Amino acid sequence: MKKNIILLVGIILCFQFFANAQTSAINFKTTKVAIFAPLYLDSVFNENGNYKYNKNFPKFIQQGLDFVQGAQIALDSIPLPNGNIQSYIYDSKAYVQNVGWLIQNHKLDSIDVIIGAVKDAEFTDLANFAKGKNIPFISATYPNDGGITANPFLVILNSTLKTHCEAIYSYVLQNHGNDKIYLCRKKGAQEDKIANYIKQINEVDGKPLLNIQTLNFEDDFTTLQNKLDSNKKSIIIAASLNEDFGQAISEAAYSLKKSYAIQLIGMPNWDGFAALKKANLKDFAILYTTPYTNTKTDDFSKRVQNIYSKKFKGVPSDMTYKGYETAYLFSRLISRYPNDFMSHLNEYAYKVFNDYNFQPIYLSKKSSIPDYFENKHLYFMKIINGKILKAW
Repeated sequence: MKKNIILLVGIILCFQFFANAQTSAINFKTTKVAIFAPLYLDSVFNENGNYKYNKNFPKFIQQGLDFVQGAQIALDSIPLPNGNIQSYIYDSKAYVQNVGWLIQNHKLDSIDVIIGAVKDAEFTDLANFAKGKNIPFISATYPNDGGITANPFLVILNSTLKTHCEAIYSYVLQNHGNDKIYLCRKKGAQEDKIANYIKQINEVDGKPLLNIQTLNFEDDFTTLQNKLDSNKKSIIIAASLNEDFGQAISEAAYSLKKSYAIQLIGMPNWDGFAALKKANLKDFAILYTTPYTNTKTDDFSKRVQNIYSKKFKGVPSDMTYKGYETAYLFSRLISRYPNDFMSHLNEYAYKVFNDYNFQPIYLSKKSSIPDYFENKHLYFMKIINGKILKAW
């Protein structure tokens, strides 16, 4: 607890620092990196700079803080043989010097790359600013395009829901085209969106390529058995981001697995469903897709763990690793390709934890420039016996 409060104070006192500054007399280029994360500093400190929560630590700032911790570890240890990195950490939830104020007062005009663990209004403001200034904006955590169009400087790492649907469909097409395929859902706007994505992909040429039967459920899943064929394998695409629905259909499918061959495929947020990690669904694998996976056994992870343990006397979270990877990967990339960054997004010499496959997205066939770039590389994971493992 104390180490988090101390770090918060440190962030306030030092929002700007150099990473691996060279001591040689050679005039190396200095690359400026802006990192945005929701730290809520104006909410946890009063106008006199005093911490409001005594010995407690508010959970709502933890993820942003973890992201910044990881980024700082990366910037403190990044190898830069031919240049300097000057980094700036900004609180995206600041009351006064917020994103809009920084843009209006030209505080970001000289930045070379923006890295943001942001969403909603801050995402939109930074994306629009990046487009106007031709500055790459790396959206590290937001799985959405935010309605942004015609912005070839926006890079989305956390793949959108549509991309996840494309990956699921591709997997089913390649591996289960002759099996029984069911899209199971409940009422809801997100469920409508998922069903429409699958329908559009399946009917790209005007007629369905796969025979996908849509089943609607609310609270009663007893009718699921009536739809299954004991002579064929059943592929169930659970088209909902709702945790209660995910748990209910998982338990319903599990109860039928002795009589029916079933493969359940969930949505990308299912890794956070606590009920699915319980071992009561014995030997029943639930697949889902994700752009991020980390066994935490590689050299980069060990470096993060060692430095984090020494500095903060704790264990880094997944957001710490995301902050580290994003800052390390794209800070090195912008320092090496300062004038042609967007052409080298898939430079694998700098892989940290994950593989990425950034592709230009054209939302309209009439578009002449990309609406944004998005990571199309997804991993298939499985939740089984309370553990999360890589499926392939």
